[in-house]
Amino acid sequence: MAGAFGFKGCQKIRGAQIRSLLEAKDFFLFDCDGVIWHGEKAITGAAKVVSSLIRHGKNVVFVTNNCTRPRENYVHKFYRLGFTDVMLDQIFSSSYCSAIYLRDVVKVPGRVFVIGCDGLRRELQEAGIPCVEEADDPDATIYNCALAQDVKAVLVGHDDKLTFLKLAKASCYLRDPDCLFLATDNDPWHPLSGGRILPGSGSLTAALEVASGRKATVIGKPSRFMFECISSQFRGVDPAQCLMVGDRLETDMLFGSNCGLDTMLTLTGVSQIEEAQEYRDSDQATNHSLVPDYVVDTIADFLPAFEDLEEQNN
Repeated sequence: MAGAFGFKGCQKIRGAQIRSLLEAKDFFLFDCDGVIWHGEKAITGAAKVVSSLIRHGKNVVFVTNNCTRPRENYVHKFYRLGFTDVMLDQIFSSSYCSAIYLRDVVKVPGRVFVIGCDGLRRELQEAGIPCVEEADDPDATIYNCALAQDVKAVLVGHDDKLTFLKLAKASCYLRDPDCLFLATDNDPWHPLSGGRILPGSGSLTAALEVASGRKATVIGKPSRFMFECISSQFRGVDPAQCLMVGDRLETDMLFGSNCGLDTMLTLTGVSQIEEAQEYRDSDQATNHSLVPDYVVDTIADFLPAFEDLEEQNN
């Protein structure tokens, strides 16, 4: 993989190199968790980077596989953490893109059975997509529960209230070959404080894939569909003018590679440069799609480049 300036893959850049990159690119895509913030704490300097990009006329969007909240809640979080320039139409979550896929691409002709949080259901409802309501007796089992008759899609996202009954119902619906099997994303896990991890949507999807004998269509990163959503809502998006900035090689860097974008790994999240170098040096060609073009310690490394640009313009 080679970036816009011919650097070898996984090149750590700073100063003038970042400034040249900022001048060359018009569209910046940022992951959120591990790039823009950690939980309820913004990455130092991130808000200033975003506002500086917007002030310099750059397009900025946020692409996140976190499907637990609707986009409106993301706007509130951005504002709460000091990102006062971020608008609703800049946010592309896997839940929002799943709703777009169901409404505009497949035009689902019936109801959707959702394994996921309330935020995912809310995005579907706002898109006008009917969902199966959960109204089972607490003692219900797969042997005696009611099954809806018009389920045309099963959508799996993060669900911290997953039950065996939900999994069993979804498996039954997927016996119908005309019932779509979709996943918001295939993230296997998410880091928590103290060395703990949280199983991700991908782990729930994997269980249902085994139970149903079917493979899910993934909507979020690293699938191209999220970029197709962006391209449909922003005119003239040229992949060659885009930079994808993320913290996870198997998700963000692969997404960028799949979409023909230059990629940048920031070391404030999950993946570290040693992992990227291992993929770069691997004999397996498929691993090279996981290698970033550029690496920075943090997106705050953009700030000196902005200062140079402003001095140059004065």
